[in-house]
Amino acid sequence: MRKEVKRHKFYSVEFKKSRVREYESGKFSALELCKLYKFSEGTMYRWIRKYSKLAKQNILIVENSQSATKRLKEYQEQISNLERIVGLKQIELDYLHKLIELAESELGIEIKKNSDTPHLDFSLKEKIK
Repeated sequence: MRKEVKRHKFYSVEFKKSRVREYESGKFSALELCKLYKFSEGTMYRWIRKYSKLAKQNILIVENSQSATKRLKEYQEQISNLERIVGLKQIELDYLHKLIELAESELGIEIKKNSDTPHLDFSLKEKIK
């Protein structure tokens, strides 16, 4: 019979304190932080008891789990939308690069600017003359 060895994650004290500060700021709920950084809620609440200034002052923070879950879903949707937009922009960029490449080969001229290409300066004075 083969036994599996459990792997434990170890987090630095600074990492733990940083997560607790994020929680105390109200920016994220405990549940959101757990899902974001992939650790358990029990772990988060142990860190809060140990490192939170509010816990040491016996201040109770009450979370509305529905709003935290809703906010997390909104963040995930926003990330998905941004990833989609980046993907579309990459496709557009690839298309434009290919278009420039084809135009250069068909027309026999260099469209992309090189650093040693002289810059043509058309000032208003020259146009008036």
